[in-house]
Amino acid sequence: MKITTSADFEKKARYIRRQILEMIVSSGKGHIGGAFSCTDILVALYYGGFLHIDPKKPDWKERDRFILSKGHSGVVLYALLSDLGFFSQSELKSFCQNGSMLGGHPDKRIPGVEADTGSLGHGLGIGAGLALSGKMDNKSFITVVMLGDGECYEGSVWEAAMFAGHHGLGKLIAVIDRNQHCVTDCTEDCNRLEPLKDKWLSFGWDVATIDGHSFKEIVSTLKNIHDRPSDRPLAIIAHTVKGKGVSFMEGTIKWHHGIPTEQELAIARKELSYNE
Repeated sequence: MKITTSADFEKKARYIRRQILEMIVSSGKGHIGGAFSCTDILVALYYGGFLHIDPKKPDWKERDRFILSKGHSGVVLYALLSDLGFFSQSELKSFCQNGSMLGGHPDKRIPGVEADTGSLGHGLGIGAGLALSGKMDNKSFITVVMLGDGECYEGSVWEAAMFAGHHGLGKLIAVIDRNQHCVTDCTEDCNRLEPLKDKWLSFGWDVATIDGHSFKEIVSTLKNIHDRPSDRPLAIIAHTVKGKGVSFMEGTIKWHHGIPTEQELAIARKELSYNE
């Protein structure tokens, strides 16, 4: 299922966003804006062959690890994992319903999910621990952690960043979904994060800054993550748009979590058409 062209990546991203939309509308709950903002990055990561994983062996010891620290966007991970064959796509219909394994935040009972997340600030610490254990055991797997930019207000993020820099965890990659919005405000208005790149550099990380919706830039940045010569962990600051893919949602704080009306839903479905 590896994808190589920008056109195919874009089609797959529309498909994943459409699944997100339908799950959230069906359940009447979910965080659509932040899920849409990180969809392109995760589509490239999973479908571009950059994560060495096997849906038939989700506990394969040599697999790469991915942790969605911004767990409120778990709906995007569910759409991806089901499409890749980790579990049946019929499970998506039960999202956030009583008895479903697919709750609002990811947990390890779900095939393909590495860690319980959603309480912000914890994913990077877990990832650093996995990366350190891999280094101590001379393993080749990489650990990728996706954080929200608002999540970077958490002190535990910087404790983990300091730890990872100190221990030279070169196989740890943090991807920051830099959509410049948190739940109720713009990040630079409520608690300024800039200069964000300088902060990561000062903690002993290498840093790449990209357009998180340009598959060309995403793929170019990810292509060497398995054989980086540096022993410094890598932070990828991905500039994104909250609600990306649906015109009336883009860059609008309201869509951190919100359910479209029937009229809005018709527009969103049309804009997320993927040639069914």
